[in-house]
Amino acid sequence: MPTDTLLALLVFAAVSSITPGPSNFMLLASGANFGFRRTVPQILGIAAGFGSLLLGVGLGLGAVLTAVPALHLALKLAGAGYLLFLAWRIGSARAIGSGATLPKPLTFAEAAAFQWVNPKAWVAAISAMAVYVSGTAPFVSVILVSAVFALAILPSLAVWTGCGLVIRDLLSDTSRLRLFNLLMGALLAATLWPLLHQGP
Repeated sequence: MPTDTLLALLVFAAVSSITPGPSNFMLLASGANFGFRRTVPQILGIAAGFGSLLLGVGLGLGAVLTAVPALHLALKLAGAGYLLFLAWRIGSARAIGSGATLPKPLTFAEAAAFQWVNPKAWVAAISAMAVYVSGTAPFVSVILVSAVFALAILPSLAVWTGCGLVIRDLLSDTSRLRLFNLLMGALLAATLWPLLHQGP
């Protein structure tokens, strides 16, 4: 991949991953509720899950979903259900710490699986593959774009988690934490709109 193309891909990855979206809302909430260390598996899961989504799109999954509307609908419904479950999980957190009353932070596998139903991830994956995959070496460039993008988003994911840490002291008050978690859950649920009204 030429240097200028690589730099453009890195800029695209940074810009698209730093903007608000479902995964970033979850990282913000997790950083505030559980701290950075306990959120690391979620960060790595998002990067790995998004990398696998990029591979899937680059190898033709988007075309399969377009050709089989029933499969596309099933993915949307499964995504909507999982997203609402995660929104409830965030909204139900009530106290900072690691007590038994708290839901656990997302695991690596849960965060990775979520990328497959994340509307923002689909848009970014399709855009990246359409723009940066080379027609002369499509297979190699799909793998390269997937790997570069998955690694390049890690700093942005860490920033959102860090923002959660910054407001952690403010949320030591139970009522403020409850409102914050309810807001994060509502924002996550609101991201259903593009999932239900746009194709992958």
